[in-house]
Amino acid sequence: MSENKLGQIYAVLAFLFWGAIAPIYFKEVSSVQPLEVLIHRIIWSFIILIPLLFITKEITDYKVLIKDKKKLMYLAFSTLFITINWLVFIWAVTNNKIMETALGYYINPLVSIFLGYLFFQERMSKKQYIAIFIAFIAVLYQIITLGSIPLVSLTLAFSFAFYGMIRKKINVGSIVGLFVETLIMMPFALMGIYYLYTNDSISFLNTSDYINIMLTLGGIITITPLLLFNGAARRIKLTTLGFLQYIGPTCAFLLAVFVYDEEFNFNKMITFCLIWIALLVFSLDSINKFREVKNKAD
Repeated sequence: MSENKLGQIYAVLAFLFWGAIAPIYFKEVSSVQPLEVLIHRIIWSFIILIPLLFITKEITDYKVLIKDKKKLMYLAFSTLFITINWLVFIWAVTNNKIMETALGYYINPLVSIFLGYLFFQERMSKKQYIAIFIAFIAVLYQIITLGSIPLVSLTLAFSFAFYGMIRKKINVGSIVGLFVETLIMMPFALMGIYYLYTNDSISFLNTSDYINIMLTLGGIITITPLLLFNGAARRIKLTTLGFLQYIGPTCAFLLAVFVYDEEFNFNKMITFCLIWIALLVFSLDSINKFREVKNKAD
């Protein structure tokens, strides 16, 4: 099997994991407070990442990174954004808002482009302007027709976009970067466990064996798609990876509608249709740019 083909398989599996398996997992532990689920996700991810640092031989990178105060400061901010992202996602799934998470991750690449324009002076094409404008209209339409700001969608889109922007700026390996982020989260996670325990509101070891086992799987749910994504990113073009990322929110959308029976009325359909049009414009622009670069190279 070619490296490119293997990379595509890794990418599909990663986005299937994020879009289908992760929502199902968090739905299964919805009887547990979102804060406690987040705490378990942090703790078990940290435990899994320790041996992974040695297996992937990134322990050397960690020793170098831990001495770099500037990068550690940036990682502190990325930790804040990914923590917000994780907690909001868990809360949304628990509260039957998987469709809103799908909308958020559809919007995310457009937000990333906009942030690149704002903070890195990256030039935007006319079609990218049009795509972002259509996405803005979609959000505005939902505010007017449904009478509410899609806070879950916007929080997920912006928190993950800011997270990606920071990680791009400091160029730190995914495993060692995530290890440092969970290391930063650990004191707060332990304080959270202590608070829940002293207030008799902790679920772990106080409910069914099934819930206990599921909570310990929080680390695997976090790390597995990340490793698959890393494997894909090393083997296939970023353009291909960009198109495949829509598998995630599409799976989440289908789960919300056909498995968990979340409401999908006419106004929500219009909102999603506008976002899909925006993504189509954005994708066509990306294809044209890729062809231009390829023709110049030839």
